[in-house]
Amino acid sequence: MASSAEASGSCAIALVAGEPSGDLLAARLLAGLRPHLPEARFHGIGGPAMIAEGFVSEVPMETLTVRGLFEIIPRYRELKGIQRALRDRLLAERPAVFIGADYPGFNLGLEGELKAAGIPTMHYIGPQIWAWRGGRIKSIIRNVSHMLVIFPFEEEIYRKAGVPVTYVGHPLAELIPLEPDVAAARRALGFADDARVVTIMPGSRMGELKYNTAAFVGAVKLLQARDPGLRFVAPMAGDRQKAYFTELKAQAGLQDVEITLLDGRSHTAICAADAVLVASGTASLEVALFKKPMVIAYKMMRASWEIMRHMGYQPWIGLPNILAREFLVPELLQHHASAEALAENLWQQLTDAPHRARLVERFTAMHHSLLRNSAAESAAAVLKVIGRA
Repeated sequence: MASSAEASGSCAIALVAGEPSGDLLAARLLAGLRPHLPEARFHGIGGPAMIAEGFVSEVPMETLTVRGLFEIIPRYRELKGIQRALRDRLLAERPAVFIGADYPGFNLGLEGELKAAGIPTMHYIGPQIWAWRGGRIKSIIRNVSHMLVIFPFEEEIYRKAGVPVTYVGHPLAELIPLEPDVAAARRALGFADDARVVTIMPGSRMGELKYNTAAFVGAVKLLQARDPGLRFVAPMAGDRQKAYFTELKAQAGLQDVEITLLDGRSHTAICAADAVLVASGTASLEVALFKKPMVIAYKMMRASWEIMRHMGYQPWIGLPNILAREFLVPELLQHHASAEALAENLWQQLTDAPHRARLVERFTAMHHSLLRNSAAESAAAVLKVIGRA
């Protein structure tokens, strides 16, 4: 029989998010859980969106953020120490459930140790086993009690593998309107309704900025020469990113290229745009949900690239193209992502009217396929796992 404290929702639920995308996912989950578990303690490692939902982060989320295969090596001992310390606390506390929000390299191992000790474990957003590292399914079977997935095609993959799974929809499909108000976004940024706006998004991580900035800004310079009337904006994830971006521009000799830097407000910047140059990742899906033409690009440390380019199972890396199962928009990777190539492809996205109309149609259908009440769906799955359905 449940104690009165348990019945009132007085329990601990532990979560770990290591990056902004996981922070967003977990925050939506917390928003769905809080009304059902008003006295629960939600804690672990998370970011500002989770903290806004009453989450207690015991380690700054930024401490976990690292990119690439080789870039993690210098920080391996530090990250392993954080993982072990958290594991020990959770084994002593025995929360009702542990939920890893993405960040599989850190979370799957932690989930395995907790599950072996009898603590239910959930993983929110499946690692991209359908894109690369398919052998990870064995680790998921061993370490995870229940998967929460955000793309409809993932449900069958886990069900066939014998992993309990729930498709909960993608939170971004709820946050982004089906019909974005472009005029309002342009007014918010001080642009005229008829301005031609290009948004560039070289990444939110410092490593992404390091490798992408010079080519992205070089493309802006070429496009400005082609059409001096174009306006360019770049949302920055924080002050550190903003300062680093400015420094990298100067190092590349591009300090005079005019780009309006925004403090956050990435959705406003995307909504206002006629086209977007975006680093591969969740941001490319955001651009698709805003129904915008785009060019997807990505650069990384050469050694990491040489390994990762042989590990993919699909011809696409951009989420819009993966979901569409075709190259709806261009993808330019590593040495192909030169300033010249980015500028030429972005110009085509700006000027090909029939292509732009087709993208609106395809991206609208994509939006509908991802649209669920993710807070309610994910919370219901958690409540079932902890016996509070």
